[in-house]
Amino acid sequence: MRITADTNVLVRVIMRDDAAQARTALQILTTADVIFLPLPCLCEFAWVLERTYGLRKEQIAMSLRQIIRRANVEVNVPAVNAGLGVLDAGGDFADGVIASVGAEMGAHSFISFDRKAVARLNAIGIPAELAIARP
Repeated sequence: MRITADTNVLVRVIMRDDAAQARTALQILTTADVIFLPLPCLCEFAWVLERTYGLRKEQIAMSLRQIIRRANVEVNVPAVNAGLGVLDAGGDFADGVIASVGAEMGAHSFISFDRKAVARLNAIGIPAELAIARP
């Protein structure tokens, strides 16, 4: 069976806040031949762990790595690695994913009003520039 797992399936496996759903989610993830995890799912997963469950960035990174290292999981590796790089630097997983996918599509630079995001992306080697508001 080849599946795409919804964010809530991943959350149940990591958080185990509903025992029955956690067991079912784990069974699904262990029996599927291939699990496709689209980038929006992983971005939402990181956001939910931080905003709903209050996990620290390092806990979120560990949870993401735990899931994507499964032999039957397929992800956009460059984008996920960029997201993890930004997350490891204290930023948002989605910023790295967005910048990486933009670069894959041909963008020369990530542009943002977020100074910290720009600095973190530049620090991991992804070109980023600060947008300056002009009156």
